[in-house]
Amino acid sequence: MAKNMQPVLKRCRTLGVSPAAMGYSKTSNKNPGGQRRAKKSEYATQLTEKQKVKFVYGIQEKQFRNYFEKASRMPGNTGEELMSLVERRLDNVVYRLGFANSRRQARQLVNHGHFTVNGQRVDIPSYLVKSGDVVAVCEKSVSNAFFKKLKEDDAFVAAPKWLDRDKNALQGKVLAMPALGDIDFEIAVHLIVELYSK
Repeated sequence: MAKNMQPVLKRCRTLGVSPAAMGYSKTSNKNPGGQRRAKKSEYATQLTEKQKVKFVYGIQEKQFRNYFEKASRMPGNTGEELMSLVERRLDNVVYRLGFANSRRQARQLVNHGHFTVNGQRVDIPSYLVKSGDVVAVCEKSVSNAFFKKLKEDDAFVAAPKWLDRDKNALQGKVLAMPALGDIDFEIAVHLIVELYSK
């Protein structure tokens, strides 16, 4: 799999994404994009929105296009369905529940088999959770130093309203499908739909 080795904060600045959305800073940067050229072409604006989503969720082009094609076949708004699909990825759910400090770390923890979905061990970061699914830390992994510290740490993690976190049991439940308003960064999803619809 291709890997983007560009420094995260530099890429955040280029795409205008707050580092807080990447889990690198808990304070919001008021002007993450710095000074930019006055005018961007329509295509450049659409491309930037697509690159932003791919970068935040750590998705490659082929997989992202597959998500778009799947979303376009679903009933309802294509853009909202697309964002719902990427938000339901297991690595993202682990991050949003507060079991990892960033989506990259969440992907690694999932890859190493530290999580179960409904009692079954899952090591695929792109696994899509459904409403009613219970995501938990494996019994073997609970004794791991990272998860021990996580359980002892009293830091409050505000899970989105479509997820319910049980901190004491190191598990969370998917209450509903995520909506566009549940995304933790600004995104003009209609531009992505326009770009792929050309």
